[in-house]
Amino acid sequence: MARVDVVMPQMGESIAEGTLSRWLKKVGDEVKRDEPIFEISTDKVDAEIPSPSNGVLAEILVTEGQTVPVQTVVARLESEKSTAVGGSGGATPAPAAATQKPAAAPAMSAGASSGSSRPPSVAAPPASQNKIAVPAAAHPSAAPRTSPPQPNGGNSLEDRLRTKSSPLVRKIAAEHGIELSAMQGSGVAGRVTKRDILQFIESGAATPVPATRPSMYAPAGAEQHGPVPEAWPGDQVEPMTQIRRLTSDHMVAARRTAAHVTSFFEIDLTRIARVRAKARAEFEAKTGQKLTFLPFIIKVVVDGLKQHPVLNAAVAGSNIIYRKQYNIGIAVALDWGLIVPVIKNADDLSITGLTKQLNDLAQRARSKRLQPQEVQGATFSITNPGVFGSLMGTPIIPLNTSAILGLGAIEKRPKVLPGPDGEDTIAIRTCAYFSLSFDHRIVDGSDADKFLAFVKQGLENFPDAGVV
Repeated sequence: MARVDVVMPQMGESIAEGTLSRWLKKVGDEVKRDEPIFEISTDKVDAEIPSPSNGVLAEILVTEGQTVPVQTVVARLESEKSTAVGGSGGATPAPAAATQKPAAAPAMSAGASSGSSRPPSVAAPPASQNKIAVPAAAHPSAAPRTSPPQPNGGNSLEDRLRTKSSPLVRKIAAEHGIELSAMQGSGVAGRVTKRDILQFIESGAATPVPATRPSMYAPAGAEQHGPVPEAWPGDQVEPMTQIRRLTSDHMVAARRTAAHVTSFFEIDLTRIARVRAKARAEFEAKTGQKLTFLPFIIKVVVDGLKQHPVLNAAVAGSNIIYRKQYNIGIAVALDWGLIVPVIKNADDLSITGLTKQLNDLAQRARSKRLQPQEVQGATFSITNPGVFGSLMGTPIIPLNTSAILGLGAIEKRPKVLPGPDGEDTIAIRTCAYFSLSFDHRIVDGSDADKFLAFVKQGLENFPDAGVV
Protein backbone atom coordinates (compact mmCIF):
# COMPACT_ATOMS: atom_id res chain seq x y z
CA MET A 1 0.00 0.00 0.00
CA ALA A 2 1.27 3.45 -0.90
CA ARG A 3 0.74 6.64 1.05
CA VAL A 4 -0.76 9.59 -0.83
CA ASP A 5 -0.32 13.10 0.55
CA VAL A 6 -3.38 15.33 0.62
CA VAL A 7 -2.34 18.98 0.68
CA MET A 8 -3.96 22.35 1.29
CA PRO A 9 -4.62 23.51 -2.29
CA GLN A 10 -3.78 26.97 -3.58
CA MET A 11 -7.20 28.31 -4.56
CA GLY A 12 -5.79 31.32 -6.41
CA GLU A 13 -2.52 32.99 -7.24
CA SER A 14 -2.81 35.56 -4.44
CA ILE A 15 -3.96 33.09 -1.77
CA ALA A 16 -1.21 31.89 0.52
CA GLU A 17 -3.15 30.02 3.21
CA GLY A 18 -6.41 28.31 3.98
CA THR A 19 -8.44 27.34 7.02
CA LEU A 20 -9.56 23.74 7.24
CA SER A 21 -13.12 24.33 8.40
CA ARG A 22 -14.55 20.79 8.45
CA TRP A 23 -13.56 17.20 7.83
CA LEU A 24 -16.14 15.29 5.80
CA LYS A 25 -14.40 11.94 6.41
CA LYS A 26 -12.79 10.40 9.46
CA VAL A 27 -9.75 8.18 9.84
CA GLY A 28 -10.49 4.72 8.51
CA ASP A 29 -13.14 5.83 6.02
CA GLU A 30 -12.86 4.67 2.45
CA VAL A 31 -12.84 7.50 -0.09
CA LYS A 32 -13.13 7.58 -3.85
CA ARG A 33 -11.17 9.80 -6.20
CA ASP A 34 -12.79 13.26 -6.53
CA GLU A 35 -15.07 12.60 -3.54
CA PRO A 36 -15.07 15.63 -1.16
CA ILE A 37 -13.09 14.84 1.97
CA PHE A 38 -12.77 18.24 3.69
CA GLU A 39 -13.92 21.84 3.47
CA ILE A 40 -11.67 24.88 3.49
CA SER A 41 -12.14 28.61 3.92
CA THR A 42 -9.82 31.18 2.39
CA ASP A 43 -10.04 34.96 2.36
CA LYS A 44 -11.86 34.61 -0.98
CA VAL A 45 -14.10 31.57 -0.98
CA ASP A 46 -15.26 28.42 0.82
CA ALA A 47 -14.82 25.16 -1.05
CA GLU A 48 -15.06 21.39 -0.74
CA ILE A 49 -11.77 19.67 -1.60
CA PRO A 50 -11.93 16.33 -3.43
CA SER A 51 -9.78 13.33 -2.74
CA PRO A 52 -6.79 12.98 -5.10
CA SER A 53 -7.09 9.19 -5.15
CA ASN A 54 -9.08 6.14 -4.15
CA GLY A 55 -8.05 4.76 -0.80
CA VAL A 56 -8.54 4.83 2.95
CA LEU A 57 -8.02 7.96 5.08
CA ALA A 58 -5.05 6.88 7.18
CA GLU A 59 -4.00 10.08 8.94
CA ILE A 60 -5.45 13.51 9.67
CA LEU A 61 -2.62 15.97 10.27
CA VAL A 62 -4.50 19.30 10.38
CA THR A 63 -7.49 19.73 12.66
CA GLU A 64 -10.69 21.63 12.04
CA GLY A 65 -10.29 25.39 12.44
CA GLN A 66 -6.53 25.34 11.83
CA THR A 67 -5.08 27.79 9.30
CA VAL A 68 -2.07 26.56 7.35
CA PRO A 69 -0.09 27.71 4.29
CA VAL A 70 -0.91 26.26 0.89
CA GLN A 71 0.77 22.95 0.00
CA THR A 72 0.78 21.91 3.67
CA VAL A 73 0.09 18.18 4.02
CA VAL A 74 -3.25 17.97 5.82
CA ALA A 75 -3.85 14.20 5.60
CA ARG A 76 -2.62 10.96 4.08
CA LEU A 77 -4.43 8.23 2.24
CA GLU A 78 -3.45 4.60 1.96
CA SER A 79 -3.90 3.71 -1.67
CA GLU A 80 -2.80 1.10 -4.14
CA LYS A 81 -2.12 3.90 -6.62
CA SER A 82 1.17 5.77 -6.64
CA THR A 83 0.02 9.28 -7.48
CA ALA A 84 0.65 11.97 -4.89
CA VAL A 85 -1.42 15.12 -5.14
CA GLY A 86 0.61 18.23 -5.72
CA GLY A 87 3.73 16.13 -6.30
CA SER A 88 5.73 15.44 -9.40
CA GLY A 89 5.82 11.65 -9.21
CA GLY A 90 4.80 8.62 -7.21
CA ALA A 91 3.70 8.56 -3.65
CA THR A 92 6.24 8.04 -0.93
CA PRO A 93 5.98 6.48 2.51
CA ALA A 94 5.33 8.83 5.39
CA PRO A 95 8.98 9.27 6.47
CA ALA A 96 10.04 10.35 3.00
CA ALA A 97 7.31 12.97 2.73
CA ALA A 98 9.14 15.22 5.13
CA THR A 99 12.20 15.32 2.93
CA GLN A 100 10.26 15.87 -0.28
CA LYS A 101 8.20 18.74 1.14
CA PRO A 102 10.49 20.59 3.53
CA ALA A 103 8.42 23.79 3.41
CA ALA A 104 5.08 22.12 3.99
CA ALA A 105 6.14 20.00 6.95
CA PRO A 106 7.13 22.80 9.36
CA ALA A 107 4.01 24.76 8.53
CA MET A 108 1.77 21.82 9.18
CA SER A 109 3.21 21.14 12.61
CA ALA A 110 3.91 24.74 13.58
CA GLY A 111 1.22 24.59 16.25
CA ALA A 112 3.19 21.88 18.06
CA SER A 113 6.79 22.79 17.40
CA SER A 114 9.58 22.96 19.91
CA GLY A 115 11.81 25.94 20.49
CA SER A 116 14.02 25.14 17.53
CA SER A 117 13.79 27.17 14.35
CA ARG A 118 12.55 24.11 12.37
CA PRO A 119 9.62 22.16 13.82
CA PRO A 120 9.55 18.36 13.86
CA SER A 121 8.57 16.30 10.84
CA VAL A 122 5.03 15.93 9.56
CA ALA A 123 4.71 12.61 11.35
CA ALA A 124 3.95 14.49 14.61
CA PRO A 125 0.74 13.21 16.27
CA PRO A 126 -2.37 15.03 15.03
CA ALA A 127 -3.56 15.56 18.60
CA SER A 128 -0.74 18.00 19.25
CA GLN A 129 -2.08 20.24 16.53
CA ASN A 130 -5.34 20.89 18.35
CA LYS A 131 -3.47 23.24 20.63
CA ILE A 132 -3.84 26.90 19.82
CA ALA A 133 -0.93 27.92 21.99
CA VAL A 134 2.55 27.69 20.53
CA PRO A 135 5.42 25.74 22.18
CA ALA A 136 6.44 26.44 25.75
CA ALA A 137 10.11 26.69 24.90
CA ALA A 138 11.71 30.11 24.66
CA HIS A 139 11.11 31.97 21.43
CA PRO A 140 14.20 32.77 19.37
CA SER A 141 13.53 36.46 19.58
CA ALA A 142 11.13 38.52 21.63
CA ALA A 143 11.08 41.16 18.92
CA PRO A 144 10.98 39.66 15.44
CA ARG A 145 13.44 41.29 13.14
CA THR A 146 12.31 43.37 10.23
CA SER A 147 12.98 42.25 6.70
CA PRO A 148 14.31 44.46 3.92
CA PRO A 149 12.11 45.43 0.96
CA GLN A 150 11.82 42.69 -1.61
CA PRO A 151 12.95 43.39 -5.18
CA ASN A 152 9.86 41.69 -6.64
CA GLY A 153 7.54 44.09 -4.86
CA GLY A 154 6.61 41.57 -2.15
CA ASN A 155 4.60 39.35 -4.48
CA SER A 156 6.44 36.06 -4.01
CA LEU A 157 4.85 33.16 -2.14
CA GLU A 158 7.14 33.84 0.83
CA ASP A 159 6.05 37.47 0.96
CA ARG A 160 2.39 36.54 0.77
CA LEU A 161 2.82 33.93 3.51
CA ARG A 162 4.40 36.52 5.77
CA THR A 163 1.88 39.30 5.19
CA LYS A 164 -1.13 36.96 4.96
CA SER A 165 -0.86 35.51 8.45
CA SER A 166 -3.96 34.25 10.17
CA PRO A 167 -6.94 36.63 10.46
CA LEU A 168 -6.35 36.91 14.22
CA VAL A 169 -2.71 37.95 13.70
CA ARG A 170 -3.69 40.51 11.07
CA LYS A 171 -6.35 41.95 13.36
CA ILE A 172 -3.92 42.24 16.29
CA ALA A 173 -1.39 43.92 13.98
CA ALA A 174 -3.97 46.43 12.76
CA GLU A 175 -5.08 47.28 16.29
CA HIS A 176 -1.48 48.02 17.33
CA GLY A 177 -0.39 49.75 14.13
CA ILE A 178 2.11 47.01 13.24
CA GLU A 179 3.12 46.43 9.63
CA LEU A 180 3.37 42.66 9.20
CA SER A 181 5.36 42.95 5.99
CA ALA A 182 8.19 44.52 7.99
CA MET A 183 8.35 41.64 10.51
CA GLN A 184 10.20 38.35 10.30
CA GLY A 185 8.33 35.66 12.19
CA SER A 186 9.13 32.12 13.22
CA GLY A 187 6.77 30.46 10.75
CA VAL A 188 7.55 29.16 7.29
CA ALA A 189 9.04 31.85 5.04
CA GLY A 190 9.06 34.22 8.01
CA ARG A 191 5.30 33.98 8.52
CA VAL A 192 4.26 35.83 11.69
CA THR A 193 2.45 33.65 14.21
CA LYS A 194 0.22 34.70 17.08
CA ARG A 195 3.00 34.14 19.55
CA ASP A 196 5.41 36.23 17.46
CA ILE A 197 3.18 39.27 17.45
CA LEU A 198 2.15 38.97 21.10
CA GLN A 199 5.78 38.75 22.20
CA PHE A 200 6.62 41.65 19.91
CA ILE A 201 3.95 43.76 21.61
CA GLU A 202 4.99 42.65 25.12
CA SER A 203 8.59 43.57 24.39
CA GLY A 204 7.56 47.19 24.07
CA ALA A 205 8.91 47.46 20.54
CA ALA A 206 5.44 48.12 19.15
CA THR A 207 3.94 51.56 19.46
CA PRO A 208 0.34 52.19 18.38
CA VAL A 209 0.97 54.46 15.42
CA PRO A 210 -1.07 54.50 12.22
CA ALA A 211 0.17 51.98 9.67
CA THR A 212 1.49 53.25 6.36
CA ARG A 213 -1.34 51.42 4.60
CA PRO A 214 -4.84 51.23 6.15
CA SER A 215 -5.78 47.69 7.04
CA MET A 216 -9.09 46.37 5.79
CA TYR A 217 -9.63 44.96 9.28
CA ALA A 218 -9.23 48.32 10.97
CA PRO A 219 -9.13 51.03 8.29
CA ALA A 220 -7.41 54.28 9.16
CA GLY A 221 -6.60 52.97 12.63
CA ALA A 222 -10.24 52.32 13.53
CA GLU A 223 -10.82 50.17 16.59
CA GLN A 224 -13.72 48.75 18.55
CA HIS A 225 -15.26 51.16 21.04
CA GLY A 226 -17.22 50.40 24.16
CA PRO A 227 -17.10 47.45 26.52
CA VAL A 228 -16.95 43.90 25.21
CA PRO A 229 -20.19 42.08 26.07
CA GLU A 230 -19.96 39.23 28.56
CA ALA A 231 -21.85 35.97 28.38
CA TRP A 232 -24.56 35.57 31.02
CA PRO A 233 -25.51 32.29 32.70
CA GLY A 234 -27.43 30.15 30.26
CA ASP A 235 -26.07 31.92 27.17
CA GLN A 236 -24.57 29.90 24.36
CA VAL A 237 -21.23 31.12 23.01
CA GLU A 238 -20.01 29.95 19.61
CA PRO A 239 -16.92 31.10 17.68
CA MET A 240 -17.60 32.75 14.34
CA THR A 241 -17.05 30.62 11.27
CA GLN A 242 -14.36 31.72 8.84
CA ILE A 243 -16.89 33.10 6.35
CA ARG A 244 -18.69 34.98 9.14
CA ARG A 245 -15.45 36.53 10.40
CA LEU A 246 -14.50 37.63 6.89
CA THR A 247 -17.96 39.05 6.25
CA SER A 248 -17.83 40.90 9.55
CA ASP A 249 -14.42 42.40 8.83
CA HIS A 250 -15.28 43.37 5.26
CA MET A 251 -18.62 44.95 6.16
CA VAL A 252 -17.13 47.08 8.93
CA ALA A 253 -14.27 48.16 6.67
CA ALA A 254 -16.64 48.97 3.80
CA ARG A 255 -18.97 50.96 6.03
CA ARG A 256 -16.09 53.01 7.42
CA THR A 257 -14.52 53.59 4.02
CA ALA A 258 -17.37 54.86 1.83
CA ALA A 259 -19.68 57.81 2.48
CA HIS A 260 -22.93 55.86 2.32
CA VAL A 261 -26.13 57.42 0.98
CA THR A 262 -29.18 55.47 -0.25
CA SER A 263 -31.88 56.49 -2.75
CA PHE A 264 -35.16 54.63 -3.33
CA PHE A 265 -37.31 54.26 -6.44
CA GLU A 266 -40.50 52.31 -6.91
CA ILE A 267 -40.40 50.57 -10.29
CA ASP A 268 -43.33 49.08 -12.19
CA LEU A 269 -42.30 45.62 -13.39
CA THR A 270 -45.61 44.77 -15.06
CA ARG A 271 -44.00 45.00 -18.48
CA ILE A 272 -41.20 42.62 -17.48
CA ALA A 273 -43.74 40.23 -15.95
CA ARG A 274 -45.69 40.10 -19.22
CA VAL A 275 -42.58 39.68 -21.41
CA ARG A 276 -41.35 36.95 -19.09
CA ALA A 277 -44.69 35.14 -19.01
CA LYS A 278 -44.94 35.25 -22.80
CA ALA A 279 -41.42 33.87 -23.41
CA ARG A 280 -41.07 31.65 -20.37
CA ALA A 281 -42.29 28.30 -21.68
CA GLU A 282 -40.31 28.47 -24.94
CA PHE A 283 -37.22 29.83 -23.16
CA GLU A 284 -37.18 27.10 -20.52
CA ALA A 285 -37.85 24.38 -23.14
CA LYS A 286 -34.90 25.54 -25.26
CA THR A 287 -32.38 26.32 -22.52
CA GLY A 288 -33.45 24.14 -19.62
CA GLN A 289 -33.03 27.25 -17.43
CA LYS A 290 -35.64 28.89 -15.20
CA LEU A 291 -36.36 32.46 -16.36
CA THR A 292 -36.60 34.96 -13.48
CA PHE A 293 -36.80 38.74 -13.20
CA LEU A 294 -33.12 39.11 -12.31
CA PRO A 295 -31.55 38.69 -15.79
CA PHE A 296 -33.80 41.49 -17.12
CA ILE A 297 -32.72 43.74 -14.26
CA ILE A 298 -29.01 42.99 -14.81
CA LYS A 299 -29.36 43.72 -18.53
CA VAL A 300 -30.87 47.17 -17.91
CA VAL A 301 -28.47 47.92 -15.04
CA VAL A 302 -25.45 47.31 -17.28
CA ASP A 303 -26.90 49.67 -19.90
CA GLY A 304 -27.35 52.23 -17.12
CA LEU A 305 -23.75 51.86 -15.95
CA LYS A 306 -22.56 52.67 -19.46
CA GLN A 307 -24.61 55.87 -19.39
CA HIS A 308 -23.53 56.75 -15.83
CA PRO A 309 -19.93 55.49 -15.50
CA VAL A 310 -19.33 56.95 -12.04
CA LEU A 311 -21.55 54.15 -10.70
CA ASN A 312 -19.06 51.66 -12.19
CA ALA A 313 -16.02 53.33 -10.64
CA ALA A 314 -13.68 53.05 -7.66
CA VAL A 315 -11.84 55.54 -5.43
CA ALA A 316 -8.04 55.26 -5.40
CA GLY A 317 -6.76 57.95 -3.06
CA SER A 318 -7.43 61.24 -4.82
CA ASN A 319 -8.11 59.50 -8.15
CA ILE A 320 -11.24 57.96 -9.63
CA ILE A 321 -10.89 54.73 -11.60
CA TYR A 322 -13.62 54.39 -14.23
CA ARG A 323 -13.95 50.68 -14.96
CA LYS A 324 -14.37 49.63 -18.57
CA GLN A 325 -15.42 46.12 -17.59
CA TYR A 326 -18.93 45.49 -16.34
CA ASN A 327 -18.60 42.75 -13.75
CA ILE A 328 -21.77 42.34 -11.73
CA GLY A 329 -21.57 40.79 -8.27
CA ILE A 330 -24.72 38.92 -7.22
CA ALA A 331 -25.17 38.33 -3.49
CA VAL A 332 -26.12 34.72 -2.71
CA ALA A 333 -27.45 33.85 0.74
CA LEU A 334 -26.16 30.51 2.04
CA ASP A 335 -27.13 28.56 5.13
CA TRP A 336 -23.68 29.32 6.55
CA GLY A 337 -23.19 32.93 5.39
CA LEU A 338 -23.12 35.25 2.40
CA ILE A 339 -21.05 35.09 -0.78
CA VAL A 340 -20.98 37.31 -3.87
CA PRO A 341 -20.06 35.47 -7.10
CA VAL A 342 -19.35 37.73 -10.07
CA ILE A 343 -20.73 37.67 -13.61
CA LYS A 344 -17.74 38.84 -15.65
CA ASN A 345 -18.25 41.02 -18.74
CA ALA A 346 -22.01 41.06 -18.26
CA ASP A 347 -22.38 43.53 -21.12
CA ASP A 348 -21.47 40.74 -23.57
CA LEU A 349 -24.29 38.46 -22.40
CA SER A 350 -27.90 38.14 -23.57
CA ILE A 351 -30.81 37.31 -21.28
CA THR A 352 -30.07 33.64 -22.00
CA GLY A 353 -26.38 34.05 -21.17
CA LEU A 354 -27.11 35.97 -17.97
CA THR A 355 -29.62 33.33 -16.87
CA LYS A 356 -27.13 30.51 -17.39
CA GLN A 357 -24.38 32.39 -15.54
CA LEU A 358 -26.69 33.25 -12.65
CA ASN A 359 -27.95 29.72 -12.17
CA ASP A 360 -24.50 28.17 -12.54
CA LEU A 361 -22.81 30.52 -10.06
CA ALA A 362 -25.61 30.24 -7.51
CA GLN A 363 -25.64 26.44 -7.71
CA ARG A 364 -21.88 26.14 -7.31
CA ALA A 365 -21.89 28.69 -4.48
CA ARG A 366 -24.34 26.52 -2.55
CA SER A 367 -22.31 23.38 -3.22
CA LYS A 368 -19.00 25.13 -2.34
CA ARG A 369 -17.48 24.63 -5.77
CA LEU A 370 -16.68 28.25 -6.65
CA GLN A 371 -13.14 29.24 -7.54
CA PRO A 372 -11.57 32.34 -5.92
CA GLN A 373 -11.50 34.28 -9.20
CA GLU A 374 -15.27 33.85 -9.43
CA VAL A 375 -15.85 35.99 -6.33
CA GLN A 376 -13.39 38.74 -7.24
CA GLY A 377 -13.38 41.73 -9.55
CA ALA A 378 -16.95 43.03 -9.16
CA THR A 379 -17.42 46.60 -10.41
CA PHE A 380 -21.07 46.86 -9.28
CA SER A 381 -23.18 44.61 -7.07
CA ILE A 382 -26.83 43.58 -6.75
CA THR A 383 -28.42 42.11 -3.65
CA ASN A 384 -31.94 40.71 -3.57
CA PRO A 385 -33.40 40.66 -0.04
CA GLY A 386 -36.85 40.79 -1.64
CA VAL A 387 -36.80 36.99 -2.02
CA PHE A 388 -37.27 36.87 1.78
CA GLY A 389 -40.13 39.40 1.71
CA SER A 390 -38.15 42.55 2.52
CA LEU A 391 -39.67 45.66 0.89
CA MET A 392 -36.48 47.72 0.87
CA GLY A 393 -33.09 48.04 2.53
CA THR A 394 -29.87 50.04 2.67
CA PRO A 395 -27.13 47.63 1.50
CA ILE A 396 -23.46 48.25 2.31
CA ILE A 397 -21.25 49.15 -0.64
CA PRO A 398 -18.54 46.52 -1.22
CA LEU A 399 -14.96 47.76 -0.96
CA ASN A 400 -13.41 49.16 -4.14
CA THR A 401 -16.77 49.87 -5.81
CA SER A 402 -19.00 52.92 -5.73
CA ALA A 403 -22.54 51.50 -5.55
CA ILE A 404 -24.78 48.53 -4.86
CA LEU A 405 -28.40 47.97 -5.90
CA GLY A 406 -30.91 46.38 -3.53
CA LEU A 407 -34.07 44.72 -4.87
CA GLY A 408 -37.20 44.64 -2.73
CA ALA A 409 -40.02 42.12 -2.86
CA ILE A 410 -41.84 41.97 -6.21
CA GLU A 411 -45.56 42.11 -5.50
CA LYS A 412 -48.85 43.28 -6.97
CA ARG A 413 -50.05 46.69 -5.78
CA PRO A 414 -52.99 48.96 -6.58
CA LYS A 415 -51.83 52.01 -8.53
CA VAL A 416 -53.54 55.13 -9.78
CA LEU A 417 -53.04 55.38 -13.55
CA PRO A 418 -54.42 57.72 -16.23
CA GLY A 419 -57.36 56.16 -18.07
CA PRO A 420 -58.10 56.33 -21.82
CA ASP A 421 -60.23 59.47 -21.36
CA GLY A 422 -57.73 61.21 -19.08
CA GLU A 423 -59.50 60.32 -15.84
CA ASP A 424 -57.70 58.49 -13.06
CA THR A 425 -58.21 54.74 -12.71
CA ILE A 426 -57.01 52.14 -10.24
CA ALA A 427 -55.07 49.22 -11.73
CA ILE A 428 -53.21 46.22 -10.34
CA ARG A 429 -49.52 46.49 -11.18
CA THR A 430 -46.46 44.33 -10.42
CA CYS A 431 -44.02 46.58 -8.55
CA ALA A 432 -40.89 46.59 -6.41
CA TYR A 433 -38.78 49.11 -4.52
CA PHE A 434 -35.19 49.48 -5.72
CA SER A 435 -32.60 50.95 -3.35
CA LEU A 436 -29.25 52.26 -4.51
CA SER A 437 -26.51 52.75 -1.91
CA PHE A 438 -23.75 54.91 -3.37
CA ASP A 439 -20.45 56.40 -2.27
CA HIS A 440 -21.05 60.12 -1.88
CA ARG A 441 -17.32 60.78 -2.15
CA ILE A 442 -17.60 60.47 -5.92
CA VAL A 443 -21.31 59.92 -6.65
CA ASP A 444 -23.66 62.88 -6.27
CA GLY A 445 -27.31 62.36 -5.46
CA SER A 446 -28.28 63.59 -8.91
CA ASP A 447 -26.03 60.95 -10.53
CA ALA A 448 -27.59 58.19 -8.45
CA ASP A 449 -31.14 59.33 -9.15
CA LYS A 450 -30.48 59.69 -12.87
CA PHE A 451 -29.14 56.14 -12.90
CA LEU A 452 -32.20 54.82 -11.08
CA ALA A 453 -34.46 56.79 -13.43
CA PHE A 454 -32.68 55.15 -16.39
CA VAL A 455 -33.19 51.70 -14.86
CA LYS A 456 -36.85 52.48 -14.19
CA GLN A 457 -37.40 53.66 -17.77
CA GLY A 458 -35.60 50.62 -19.22
CA LEU A 459 -37.56 48.08 -17.19
CA GLU A 460 -40.92 49.72 -17.68
CA ASN A 461 -40.38 49.80 -21.46
CA PHE A 462 -38.45 46.58 -22.02
CA PRO A 463 -38.81 45.34 -25.65
CA ASP A 464 -40.58 42.10 -26.51
CA ALA A 465 -37.59 41.00 -28.58
CA GLY A 466 -35.21 41.36 -25.63
CA VAL A 467 -35.39 37.71 -24.51
CA VAL A 468 -32.60 36.30 -26.71
